[in-house]
Amino acid sequence: MSFHSTSRQSVCGNLFPGTELGHKFFGVSSSTGTTSTGLGAAPNTTGPTAPAGTPRHPSALGGGNGGGAAVPQPHSNTASEVASPAEMEPDRPIGYGAFGVVWSVTDPRDGRKVALKKMPNVFQNLVSCKRVFRELRMLCFFKHDNVLSALDILQPPQIDCFEEIYVITELMQSDLHKVIVSPQPLTTDHIKVFLYQILRGLKYLHSAGILHRDIKPGNLLVNSNCLLKICDFGLARVEEPDPSRHMTQEVVTQYYRAPEVLMGSRHYGSAIDVWSVGCIFAELLGRRILFQAQSPYSR
Repeated sequence: MSFHSTSRQSVCGNLFPGTELGHKFFGVSSSTGTTSTGLGAAPNTTGPTAPAGTPRHPSALGGGNGGGAAVPQPHSNTASEVASPAEMEPDRPIGYGAFGVVWSVTDPRDGRKVALKKMPNVFQNLVSCKRVFRELRMLCFFKHDNVLSALDILQPPQIDCFEEIYVITELMQSDLHKVIVSPQPLTTDHIKVFLYQILRGLKYLHSAGILHRDIKPGNLLVNSNCLLKICDFGLARVEEPDPSRHMTQEVVTQYYRAPEVLMGSRHYGSAIDVWSVGCIFAELLGRRILFQAQSPYSR
């Protein structure tokens, strides 16, 4: 694959015009504006190889270079080991959901812009506790270019009595859903780069034995240089090898739900995530949801 370009923005960096851009996956030269086939030199996409007969889980994850590397630790801000939510300087809200709100904030410890996710009512019930625990565990231990990870977890105001958890992650400019519904033109190159990164990140998760279970455009964060990161691990779980162990059917947003889940299967694997990626691929091409229906049954 080769591209001929006279400017950095013309390759894949014009999602949000007016920003100085470049694209690492196409090897854009800031001096000449030329490109190279940098896709083959991408970092390792696989997770660690678990010992035979042992279950795989986030605590077993190695570094981004694969192999049985030591478990990476959360990337705490070294400027100050103690930080509280009140110290953060809010900029604007950038995301809402049933399980929290995300703000763009400035970290006063080093002045950089980051995303601050507030998880409310974390001890409301057992299901909520498990969901928050899973998401925090994965955010802290995943380390991959195309998977969102935690930079820091803020100390609650009162250690002995708190109901909210605040997590700092890298700040991303938008998500794939907003890009799809916007008037922003999407070239074949855009779509190739997005799909490539989704599959890279997903391969890393699946190699670690993790099912995301909610792959959709809104959970794929993007920057103006076309960097993409998979986020929102609230529904993610370790893959269950025993078919007799039932798994919940309340997973994946309806439009991206695989046939086996729609048909009531109580056991499924990584294929449900791959199906979702296929739906997103078609949505990127057609700029509309592939399977639209009023209910799961009408699909």
